[in-house]
Amino acid sequence: MAYNRKVDKKLIPTCNIMGVNIAAINMKWLINYIEKNLPDIKGDYICVSNVHTTVTSFEDADYCAIQNGGLMAIPDGGPLSTVGQKRGHKNMERTTGPSLMGEIFEISAKKGYRHYFYGSKQETLDLLEEKLNASYPGIQIAGLYSPPFRPLTEEEDAEVVKMINDAKADFVWIGLGAPKQESWMATHQGKIDGLMIGVGAGFDYYAGNIERAPKWMQKHNLEWMYRLMQDPKRLFKRYWSTNTKFIWNAMIRGK
Repeated sequence: MAYNRKVDKKLIPTCNIMGVNIAAINMKWLINYIEKNLPDIKGDYICVSNVHTTVTSFEDADYCAIQNGGLMAIPDGGPLSTVGQKRGHKNMERTTGPSLMGEIFEISAKKGYRHYFYGSKQETLDLLEEKLNASYPGIQIAGLYSPPFRPLTEEEDAEVVKMINDAKADFVWIGLGAPKQESWMATHQGKIDGLMIGVGAGFDYYAGNIERAPKWMQKHNLEWMYRLMQDPKRLFKRYWSTNTKFIWNAMIRGK
């Protein structure tokens, strides 16, 4: 059943990179858009896209449809905004998931926004709740849930949807990692009452489990290198494979 969107998605500027319509935006534009349209975009989802998800989309049509099927796919990865700028989108800048979280958290007490966190381990969620309450006085955490590491039954999924919706959250942050979190959001589009945003490691950043790269590295699109130094065994093969494919297809072939 097609999702009945209340806003005109065509008004969001995009740059097609390897088949994915990446939002050609910056953080100021994004925060303004969310604030202005929040009542009408609840139930929809935002993908936080990087080189890995873009290359995966290029090779997997179903996942590409999920990336393009939400409200927007924002350029979390620096290379995405770099390609966009070279293609004429001069105002396009890197808009990372963790930075978006921080910007929203900062205004939440004043705006009365409520937050739900779905994903990660219970220990991480406990730390996350503690750190957010300390860092953002007045923030309203409507709920946190660590799902089991297995597919839920239909009955269990219905209970989760009810639990989240009963919490009346404005933002539902999904921390399952790509591509699982995007698939989850697409499946629950129109079922969850809040705006879903898939933020991957964002939970770990705000729980204090992982340190973000220094500001100068973020500014120069080197955060991937910092993450690689933190977790070389898991990330080296992925970065080597996806970065090579991205450079060849997006930067050289112009896909």
